[in-house]
Amino acid sequence: MRRKKESSRSREWRCLFQVTPLGPLCLYFTERGLSALEFDCPEPGTDRPPPPPSLLPMIDAVKEELAAYFAGVPTDFAALTLDPRGTPFQLRVWQELRRIPWGVAVSYRELAARLGNAGAARAVGQANAANPLPLIIPCHRVINADGSLGGYSSGLDRKRWLLRHEGMR
Repeated sequence: MRRKKESSRSREWRCLFQVTPLGPLCLYFTERGLSALEFDCPEPGTDRPPPPPSLLPMIDAVKEELAAYFAGVPTDFAALTLDPRGTPFQLRVWQELRRIPWGVAVSYRELAARLGNAGAARAVGQANAANPLPLIIPCHRVINADGSLGGYSSGLDRKRWLLRHEGMR
């Protein structure tokens, strides 16, 4: 997922998490927390200032959790401070996604039912597609009711890898 223009609400800083089995990740931070994660991160340019020292503990915590995840440690990222931006419905969907444990997949319909409206599976899918923190907010754990993968904003190969990594496929 490519970043939209920087929000006027707050400033974002980008950090590179270089070594993962899926390639480098771009991590975006606001003063309030991790706001986005992008796969296929290009090398950082010199046009962005480095993050302020006050963010370094938060950045280190995110990198430590990601390293643990990629090392195969079941990780729920619950200790991280997040600052995703979305509509109230998207935020509800993303909060519910965070309740799906490592190694468990649910259907879009089941996720919609957990939110109180089993008929909202398509809207849940759209909220998943808009998730600014794939992997951290585990939208890859949502599949079609028939067991097929469904979509993934960061590519089906990555979704397949993440599910296998968590022992699901």
